[in-house]
Amino acid sequence: MKLSREIKTAILVISAILLFIWGYSFLKGRDLFTNYKTLYVEYANVEGLTMSAPVTINGLAIGKVNKIGLNNETGKIKVELQINSDFPIRTTSVAEIYAPSPIGGKQIAIIPSSTGKMAEEGDFLVSSSKLGLTDELAKQIEPLKDKIEKLLDNANVMLVNINEVLDAKSKQNLRNSLATLDQTMSEFHTASKQLNTILAENKSKMGNTMTNLDKTVANFNKISSDIDQAKLGDVVQNMQTTLDKVNGIMSSIDSGKGTMGKLVKDEALYTNMTKTSKELELLLQDLRLYPTRYVNVSLFGKKNKPYVAPTTTDTIK
Repeated sequence: MKLSREIKTAILVISAILLFIWGYSFLKGRDLFTNYKTLYVEYANVEGLTMSAPVTINGLAIGKVNKIGLNNETGKIKVELQINSDFPIRTTSVAEIYAPSPIGGKQIAIIPSSTGKMAEEGDFLVSSSKLGLTDELAKQIEPLKDKIEKLLDNANVMLVNINEVLDAKSKQNLRNSLATLDQTMSEFHTASKQLNTILAENKSKMGNTMTNLDKTVANFNKISSDIDQAKLGDVVQNMQTTLDKVNGIMSSIDSGKGTMGKLVKDEALYTNMTKTSKELELLLQDLRLYPTRYVNVSLFGKKNKPYVAPTTTDTIK
């Protein structure tokens, strides 16, 4: 049977329309010849997430983001996921937004769960968001930013206070102080030159002084050597022996041994010596007062006077 031109034209038009519909759907990310499962997730913020972003499980792409829209009832962002996989996804699984690289866009990773019922067409998954490297860095830098701002504010206040303190008079005083310091440094430089000149002129004298000092040190070393050779240790040992003997003698005297010990410790001997001393004193006194009692020289045979013993009441005249 021969087809007419009209039938051929109709078949061509219908084929073109079907091809256009398939191409349009493919460009939008949906393949008409593939069986997809549609799941939904609601997020509070989907910044950086775009349509056709990959949906992965453990790094394996199993679908893509098909649609992003606002849920007027909850005020959250509703994301439609187009899943092309027979992997068992449960309603308690977590759909986490993450950034795989600092410069790339965001994706959705499904974290499987072992509990809950199997997800069917149109079910919702649990939402979650993970900060990317840039977001994490920005979060850590934010406190540092606040501290830097406070530091800059404090520095600004300090500069204002310095400007208030450094009025015209203070600035002039500061200039005068710097000028005085410069003059002092100049004078110190001049004094340093003069000191170098004096040292250069007296270099020979200083050399002689150091030589004499070396000789003095050498003589002192020689004296020390002579003292060492004089057997100072033996002298000290002899002195120690002598001191030990003196200590022995003093111990004997203190214990009442020997003549000196008895003189020191015997009270009777001390009393007798005291009485003898007293009697000797009286005898000498009587001899001085009455010498004729002891020495009687008579040229003409005169009789001696009788002896009268002295009394203790006689006083020295």
